[in-house]
Amino acid sequence: MRVVIAGSSGSIGTALVAALRRDGHDVVRLVRRPAAARDEFSWDPIRAQVPERALRGSDAAINLCGAGVGRRRWNGSYKQELRDSRITPTDVLATAVAAAGVPTLINASGVHYYGGATGDRVVTETSPAGTGFLGTLCRDWEAATKPADDAGVRVVHIRSALVLSRHGGLLKLLEPLYSLGLGGRLGNGRQYVPWISLADEIGAIAFALTHDTLRGPVNMAGPAPVTNAEFSRALALALHRPAPLVVPSVALRLLIGEFAEEAILHGPRAIPTALEEAGYPFRHHTIGQALASIFAD
Repeated sequence: MRVVIAGSSGSIGTALVAALRRDGHDVVRLVRRPAAARDEFSWDPIRAQVPERALRGSDAAINLCGAGVGRRRWNGSYKQELRDSRITPTDVLATAVAAAGVPTLINASGVHYYGGATGDRVVTETSPAGTGFLGTLCRDWEAATKPADDAGVRVVHIRSALVLSRHGGLLKLLEPLYSLGLGGRLGNGRQYVPWISLADEIGAIAFALTHDTLRGPVNMAGPAPVTNAEFSRALALALHRPAPLVVPSVALRLLIGEFAEEAILHGPRAIPTALEEAGYPFRHHTIGQALASIFAD
């Protein structure tokens, strides 16, 4: 297949490009700087400029654009950046995909689409959108693919959980703390931590490319969601270190602000119903399997 990827410079995008090429696919990258390689095309979502020749003859487009939700403390300007970095590029790319006749668009989203007030209730792809900033952000992000939907493009919304990788994201921050014996649960530890290994995130995206039965929302989450306390114990076990500490909820709210309330102290108990029904073969079924594999490398 010929696959066009926007947002390929992050840890997920980099791994995805490499995996697709290993599988024999022709990968083209959309970049926001001047193109510097034969596989790159420069685009400008702010000016709604997507080179038609980048999409011509493509079998699918994958959009992974979006500033990191935990990169900075949230304030009004950064929350607007989180929206602008997702919704505008998605609308522009969806419009270009529709115009070019690309048959498939796989678009990033987040499992916090369901909000954080779900408690112990299991959520699937048919569960309603939640409230709060992240729930609204994900809902509007997915709605920005409407130009492609209206044109009959097969649109897949990958609602990603916490992607576990030693080289990026939360694990990169937690590993040194846990290695020093400074790990532990956050808040009361009963909140769910939806997770997926990087290997399964990449594998499931590649699976969605070639399985036309997948359409609409797809939870990119491991089959066995865990609580924060269970996650902390599993990480400590994988690193052969104790995790005796408890970070009180009030401290997290003071240190991190609104992000702590929406993404750390609350989390949906999301399960990957669509992937399982489509027959995706998970490599890591439990958090223990995932972490053992990650830290064995």
